[in-house]
Amino acid sequence: MSISASGSPAPTDVSGRSGDTATASVTDRLVEANQHYADAFQDPGMDARPVLKVAVVACMDARIDLHRALGLELGDCHTIRNAGGVVTDDTIRSLTISQRALGTRSVVLIHHTNCGLQSITEDFRTELEREVGQRPTWSVEAFTDIDQDVRQSMNRVRTSPFLAHTDDVRGFVFDVHTGLLREITNK
Repeated sequence: MSISASGSPAPTDVSGRSGDTATASVTDRLVEANQHYADAFQDPGMDARPVLKVAVVACMDARIDLHRALGLELGDCHTIRNAGGVVTDDTIRSLTISQRALGTRSVVLIHHTNCGLQSITEDFRTELEREVGQRPTWSVEAFTDIDQDVRQSMNRVRTSPFLAHTDDVRGFVFDVHTGLLREITNK
């Protein structure tokens, strides 16, 4: 049960989460949860270098509990998430720092079924430009063929001149209904 900003128990939804947004914002709830976390927190004394020397690039989709799905513990990997889990210039930036400054050697790419990027197009940028009066400098990276998009992401990692370790790059599609990974090959 959570407590609302007024101090009384907040109504909860079926997940047990507070539904009282009239008195507390979502950010307030997160800050309160952090206080509870910090009360019991013990510094694990870890280094920023991932124990497994792996970086995982995945979609930001809220349905994917990446650490649980992959059996990872705190400190095992670097996690880079964005819309679609696609490899963009910023993803290459993060992977480059992960490899060259923090010792990762393997890259795992994870897209997923029923991705929102499969239902929009690059026209999203045009619509956004009309709305705000400025065209975004970034690409939406929308796709229709999820397997091909994973292959494209793997290729972007493997051909980047900035990455020192491109021999262990593997791509997968996570099924949001079964929780299983399906590996994508270069074929």
